[in-house]
Amino acid sequence: MRILVVDDEKLLVKGIKFNLENDGYEVDGAYDGGAALAMLRENTYDLIILDLMLPVLDGLSVCRKIRETSNVPIIMLTAKSEGSDKLIGFEYGADDYLTKPFDILELKARIRVILRRTGSEKNRESLLSVGHIRVDSLQRTVYTGDVAVELTAKEFDLLVMLMKNQGRVFSRENLLNSVWGYEYPGDIRTVDVHIRRLREKLEMDDANPEYILTKWGVGYYFKAQEDKAGK
Repeated sequence: MRILVVDDEKLLVKGIKFNLENDGYEVDGAYDGGAALAMLRENTYDLIILDLMLPVLDGLSVCRKIRETSNVPIIMLTAKSEGSDKLIGFEYGADDYLTKPFDILELKARIRVILRRTGSEKNRESLLSVGHIRVDSLQRTVYTGDVAVELTAKEFDLLVMLMKNQGRVFSRENLLNSVWGYEYPGDIRTVDVHIRRLREKLEMDDANPEYILTKWGVGYYFKAQEDKAGK
């Protein structure tokens, strides 16, 4: 299991990292919200421990950004104990909440509970299947029928994002920021190129796509299973 710890208190991150690694977890650390999002774009985590008060980008904003594309479990840390702060954290997508200072044994116990609860759900959620397209987001494999399809890393990430949000229309800017990252220096037409390649590799007729569709003037979306609308 791989865990990301995000807190601007470096000694706290070091202590959590030491204790969790002794229990067999792989642990990465980030010290501000921007660095956390950058690490999340490059790595896959089973759980995130996220401080509320962070430089660059605060914990609530980071939590909200994560929830746009991922259901990874999040434990929020805060020096505040007010109930309203906890409610806001849950509304932004946190799974659990710990007030500083906390006992490391309590943190470990909460981590075990969340990972047990989400383990079977994670395996189910990693398998995506619509029509003849089958994806395993953990193994990063794609099949059309029984034929394996080779995708680049970004093609795969783009496909998974669209399939996990069937029916939701994403603008090109939205897709570029979420899949390539906010600091990507490339042209927005990169999204169009990758959509075209996905259609060529996955659609029966890429000129008349059935699954990866265009909302003219808005962006792209993956056809919801009940959606019978045109491309």
